[in-house]
Amino acid sequence: MLRDFAKLQTFLMVIKEKSFSKASAKLGISQPAVTQQIKFIEDYLDTKIVDRKKNGILLTKEGEDLFRIAQRLDKAITNSEKELLKIINKEFTFVMGASFAIGNYVLPNYLSEVKKRIENEVFMNVDNSERIIEQLEDKKIDVALIESPVFRDNIIYREWVEDELVVFSNQPIKKQLTGEDLFEFDWICRNENSHTRKLTAEVFEEMGVQCSNFNVLGVLESPTSIKETILHADKSSARPLVSIMSRHVIKSELEDGRLYEARLKNFNITRHFYIAYSKDKKHDAFVDNVVNYLLSLSKV
Repeated sequence: MLRDFAKLQTFLMVIKEKSFSKASAKLGISQPAVTQQIKFIEDYLDTKIVDRKKNGILLTKEGEDLFRIAQRLDKAITNSEKELLKIINKEFTFVMGASFAIGNYVLPNYLSEVKKRIENEVFMNVDNSERIIEQLEDKKIDVALIESPVFRDNIIYREWVEDELVVFSNQPIKKQLTGEDLFEFDWICRNENSHTRKLTAEVFEEMGVQCSNFNVLGVLESPTSIKETILHADKSSARPLVSIMSRHVIKSELEDGRLYEARLKNFNITRHFYIAYSKDKKHDAFVDNVVNYLLSLSKV
């Protein structure tokens, strides 16, 4: 069993999350698969290692012994992989793919550290989430960071950082907006296939607002083009020009006072970014190194 450390990693994640379902989400595998792997360990050791309770799980005495051993093994393997990466002399290009908001405004902050960790050059492709996943399937990229959950059976997904979508303008607007307030603006919208557009439309529907009744001046695909359009809009207009965007995209402009944000009253528009990589590279040392580093970032 020690040669198949993936099962012990599943066991460690179950203990860390205190839940089979949460471990399933973190590992990017189904809950029945988690249960099956724990049962395999118990059958192999011929003893029960966890008790499932209503309020979580408890380790048996044998489970506690196994947990200590598994922790030591995990640390040893991690350290060995780091040493292995240092001595591998292999010419290759590591390519990361990212959707627009992540690729242009989040990932650049961490590329230099990614390069250090794999001791190789890193290239980045930026496109919408759908096309990035297609590139991952075609093996044109090694790791993908997406803002839209485009799920495929042959890909592992790991939940990453939380993102918030906010209304923004280049002139001061109310901090809390009601449905009626939204009709007082001119709008620049994302294209209809955008996950941002779909997520926003769902929230508007909950608010009883039909965005088709907004005064829309333009529909653009790129978050950067939308931001630039609003930055250069007429600040003296009686009807502020607004859009809805990931807060990551407009963070610096909010800080220096060139843009102003607002939220929808009683509604938060939040989502998670995802890390994705092929199941074929589940045990790839370079992919694993990059993914673990990204997961270690508690917030962006």
